[in-house]
This record gives sequence, structure tokens and C-alpha cells, in this order.
Amino acid sequence: MSESTRRGFLAAGAVGTLAAAPATANAAGGFGGQPRDGRRGSAAGPEPVKIPTMLADTEAKPGPAFTPLPPEERLGFAVVGLGELALHQVLPAFGRAKRCRLAALVSGDADKARAVASQYGIGRENLYDYKAYDRLADDPAVDVVYIILPNSMHLEFTSRAAAAGKHVLCEKPMATSAADCEAMIAACEKAKKQLMIAYRCQYEPHHREAIRLARSGELGPLRLIEATNGQNQGPPGQWRHRKALAGGGSLPDVGIYCLNAARYITGEEPSEVSAQVLTDSSDPRFAEVEDRIAFQLKFPSGVLADCRSYYSAHESRRCRVMAERGWIDMDPAFSYQGLRMKVARVERGAEHVSEVRLPSPDQFAAEMDHMAERAARGERPHTPGEEGLQDQRIIEAIYRAAREGRPVPLAAAPGRDATRGPAPG
Repeated sequence: MSESTRRGFLAAGAVGTLAAAPATANAAGGFGGQPRDGRRGSAAGPEPVKIPTMLADTEAKPGPAFTPLPPEERLGFAVVGLGELALHQVLPAFGRAKRCRLAALVSGDADKARAVASQYGIGRENLYDYKAYDRLADDPAVDVVYIILPNSMHLEFTSRAAAAGKHVLCEKPMATSAADCEAMIAACEKAKKQLMIAYRCQYEPHHREAIRLARSGELGPLRLIEATNGQNQGPPGQWRHRKALAGGGSLPDVGIYCLNAARYITGEEPSEVSAQVLTDSSDPRFAEVEDRIAFQLKFPSGVLADCRSYYSAHESRRCRVMAERGWIDMDPAFSYQGLRMKVARVERGAEHVSEVRLPSPDQFAAEMDHMAERAARGERPHTPGEEGLQDQRIIEAIYRAAREGRPVPLAAAPGRDATRGPAPG
């Protein structure tokens, strides 16, 4: 089944049966052993195996060895939706994760689900279609549901996962309206389950260093942030070009990275937004959603963020933070791999530019491990539902500013990093 057909299948709400028998726990109870403290994923993790280094003290060290939890102690994830992101990024990332394992698949395409299951060693009893999705409640191997569906479907599948007693990791954007975001938060709170939005960059080492450096004062007060994220979209039939499924065009898809970065780098919430949209409506890709959008965010401290996203030009993903005594430049900034960072400082009357080289772990493994750790411990994740809700509220204000041709003020924030849980450690 083609991607466009799959999305049409989802939009129509059709379902299919993936396994002849109802999905239930396997005879062994899902996992073959017991965790050391009785709860999967709650252990601090094994001590890394220590070996002598072959490098001199002058060389950068590789860091500790990869130390995953034993398989029976990792939290089980059910991946919902087997599109490009799931197949190319998320599923392979389980092989590089330390605290989680793939336990189940949910898809509307039976043939594809079976093919993928065979590749990853998932039994037929752990395959679900969208109608049988609620049977996850009876599957003890699944602790967390990772939702990778069209944006308008996030509310339904988050609510159903929470009702089934599962924690939820949901792709960004969180939903297509602030009201849906609020309902998702309420559903997980009612079920006493954790809700995390998959803002992978907030767990990535270059972005963590940019946050530290920007807030440390080493470069002086922040003044400006410039961020661009865009790509040239393919054929018009995909769900991202349908407003009912996507909620918008480049802004909620890739522009949200620029918006979110400006917020987490400063730790502030914007007090005002302005925007301009430019779209060639004769292009069939953009019959329903916007192509190019430029928006500005004004922050209480005086920082001005100038952001752009687009769907009709060659890929560019850059973020630059300008401060009184230097700048931070990430290019690419928002890609799945290969991120690079340069930092400029003024020292003794001269500008010194250095490249910061950091480890580049799998971004999806990092965010899933964070979710597994926080869910197992009953702790709020760093990017909970409130983080996605705040972005959605600002996105709605950006669209309003573009539509009305004037700046739109935003409500004052309760405090710094108010929408985030404790930082990843």
C-alpha cells in the first residue's frame, strides 16, 4: 500500500484485522525475567564495563561504554503508525536505546505490519489494528505507546492509550488545536499516566550545550535568535498537505522547531508575535496549507527571535543565537544527525571562532530512553504535554498575526521553563 493510500485509509477511519487471534499477553507474560527492584525501567542502570584507554591524556576520550539495561528490565513500547518516520528513524533507534524495547506494532496496513514485525522479531500476538488498539490494555509487555500518526489523530489515540493504562509519547506537533492539547493532558492526568511530546532536539547534546551556554552569561546578554527550517516537499497527495489532517503547512511541521528552540534556549515565553505568510495557491501542494511563513517572537528580556519555515525550497536547518560578546551557530541544527556547532567569543580584543564537537547519540533513542526513565519512576518528563500546548497556543497566535496583519500579544508566562519538567540528566 502506498503512503498516500495509507493516509487515506487513516483519514477514512478504516480498520483491518492483523492477527487471527485477539492480542493478548504471551504465555511467558511478555518478559522472561524480573527486574532487580521489581519494576521495569526503574533501575539506575548497570555500571559500565571499565577498560584501560589506549589514548594519551592529550586526546578526547570516548566516554563510558554503552550500558543498556537487560532486555527484561526495559520498558516495552508500542509504536502506532508505520510511516516514514517510524520505519526510517524510530524503529531502528530501539537498537541503540538503553531503557526501552519494541514490544508491539499498531497499523492499519496488515501486510506492512507483518513485514515489519518479522524484521524486528515481534510476534503476531503483538500486532494490533486501529480497531483492536484498545486491547493494549491487556498486553503487559507494553508500558508506553509512541504515537506517530497524522496530527489530527493525536487526541483520539492519546486518549485511548491513557484509558488502556499506558503512558504516551506523542510526536510533535502535539495536535491541531489548543483545545485538543488540553484534552490530551486531561486524559493522561485522569489515568495517572505520563504524557511526553517528542521534542527530540531538547535531548540532543548540541542543543543542551546551546541552552547552557546561552543562559550561562559567558557570551553576555542574549540579543537575537535567527532560525530557519524548511525543505522542498514532494507530491501533493501526502497527508501533510491536507489541513484537516495536518492542521497547517510548514509552520506546525518544521517551523515548530524554530519556535520551540527560541523558547528553550531563552527559557522564556514570548510576549508578542508577528507573522507573514507567502504561498502560491496555484501549486497543488499548497491548495490547503501554507508554504512560506516568517514570524517574529518578542521576549520579555528584550530578545527578538526571527524565524522562517518553508515547503518549496532546498533543505536548510539553521539556528544562530547572537549575544553581546559572541554567538552560537548550529548548521545543521534540526536534522536527525550530523549536527554541527560553532561558537564565537571576543577575547582580548579579537574574535575567536571554535567548533564544538560533541557526541551524537541517536536522537530518537535518547528521547525514548528519557520517556522510559521518567515513566518508570513516575516523574514528569522534560517535555510534557504542557510544552506541546504552549507551542500550539503560539502557533495559533502566529496564524492570527499573519491573517490580521498586526502583532498579537500573548499572555504572560508564570515563570521560566514553566512548561517543562526537570532537565534530562
